Amino acid sequence: MKAIETIKNIWKIEELKNRILLTLGLLLVYRFGAQIVLPGIDASQLANLSAQTDGGLLGLLNAFTGGAFSNASVFALGIMPYISASIVVQLMGIAVPYLQKLQKEGESGRRKINQITRWLTIAITLIQGPGYITNLFNILPPEAFVMGSNVTFIVSSVIILTTGCVFAMWLGEKITDKGIGNGISLLIMVGIIARLPQSFIQEWISRVSESNGGLIMILIELVIWFVIILLSVLLVMAVRQIPVQYARRTASGSYERNVFGSRQYIPLKLNASGVMPIIFAQAIMFIPGAVIGLSESTTAQSIAAEFTNIFGFWYNLVFALLIIIFTYFYTAITVPTNKMADDLKRSGGFIAGIRPGTETSEYLDRIMSQITLPGSIFLALIAVFPAVAVSVLGMQQGWALFYGGTSLLILVGVAIDTMQQVNSYLLNRHYDGLMKSGKNRKAVA
Repeated sequence: MKAIETIKNIWKIEELKNRILLTLGLLLVYRFGAQIVLPGIDASQLANLSAQTDGGLLGLLNAFTGGAFSNASVFALGIMPYISASIVVQLMGIAVPYLQKLQKEGESGRRKINQITRWLTIAITLIQGPGYITNLFNILPPEAFVMGSNVTFIVSSVIILTTGCVFAMWLGEKITDKGIGNGISLLIMVGIIARLPQSFIQEWISRVSESNGGLIMILIELVIWFVIILLSVLLVMAVRQIPVQYARRTASGSYERNVFGSRQYIPLKLNASGVMPIIFAQAIMFIPGAVIGLSESTTAQSIAAEFTNIFGFWYNLVFALLIIIFTYFYTAITVPTNKMADDLKRSGGFIAGIRPGTETSEYLDRIMSQITLPGSIFLALIAVFPAVAVSVLGMQQGWALFYGGTSLLILVGVAIDTMQQVNSYLLNRHYDGLMKSGKNRKAVA
C-alpha cells in the first residue's frame, strides 16, 4: 500500500509525471530502434553474429546495446562512441590549455566542451562503423547481404550507424534535460535490463533441465545476487561526514565561534566517482585486444586472446588496476576540494583544528585520498566478481555479468540516482520521499 500511495503522489505532481512519461517514451523509442536491422541485411541470417556475441568483450558490448549489436541494428554501436569521446575529452582536459580554459568558463564552457564531444563522437563512429561492417562480412554468410557487399551498401550502412549513434546521443541528452535521471546512463541501463530475462532463462535451463545443480543452485545464486546488490548500494551511498562549525567575523577581524549554536557536515562519498571509473576502464579494455589482434604473430594472438576473455585472470587483473586508477583520477576532477575550502572560508565555516583556506583544502584532499583507496578497491572487487562466479560457481557467462561488473554497478548506480531525483520532487512538493510512507507532509510555515 505504501508503494501504491507513493506512485499516486508522483502522479499528482504534473511536472514530474510529464518528465517520467517523456523518459519512458524516449527509452521505448531507443528499444524499438535496437530491433531495426540495417537495410540490405537479411534478419534471418544473423545466427552467426548472435553466436559471436554470446561471450567475451563482444558479448559485453552486446549487453550494453541491449542486443542491438547482435541484431545488426541501426543502433548497433549504441552509445559507446559517445562514452569513448567523453573519456578522451576529459583526459585531454588535463593536458590541453584550451580545454582547461573552457572548464573554468562555467556554463558557456561546458556547452563548448559538449559540442567538441559530439563532433568527436561522430569521428569515432565513422571509424568504428567500417570495422563493424567488416566484421559482418567476415561472420555472416554471403546470402545475408541482399544488396551484395558493394560500396553503396558499405557507405550507406556507415552513415546509418553514425546517424543511429548521434540519434541515441540526442535521446540521452533530451532525457537529461527534459526527463528524469541521466539520459546516457539510462540508455545503457535499459539495454542491460533487456538482456536480463534471456540470461536468467539460459541459467535456469543449464541448472534445472541439464541437472547441473538444480533449483538449490538457482536459489543460492539468487541469494548471492541480492547480497552483491546490497553491497553495491552501500558502495554507492556510503559517505564520511566531516563536521563543520561556523563563526562570525568581528570588527577587530577575529572570529566568534559557534555563534549559530549548531554544527553542519561535509559529506564525502566513499565512492565519489560513481560508476564512471568502471565505464572508463571498460572502454579502455576494448583497445588492447583490437590493436594487438591486428598482428599475425602467435605471441600477439595469444595476448589478444587474453584481453578479449573478460572472465580470464589477466584481463580482470588489468581491469581492476584501471578501475582503481580511474577512481582516483575521476574523484580528483569531480571533487573540487579547493572550491569547497574557499566556500567554507567565505561563509565563515571551518573544520576544528584546521586553518581556513589552503590547510583546509589539503586536509579535505588528504581525507578524500584515504577514503578513495578502500572505495576503489571495493569497486574493483565487485567489478571482477563475474569472473569468480564463472570459475567457482560454474554460471553461464551471460548470467554471471549481472553478478557485479559493469552491468550490476550501472543498474544500481543509475537506479539510485533516478530515485534520488524523483525523491527531491516529492520532498519539494511536501510529500514523503520514496523511502517514506508516501503521506502528504505538512508545509513548514
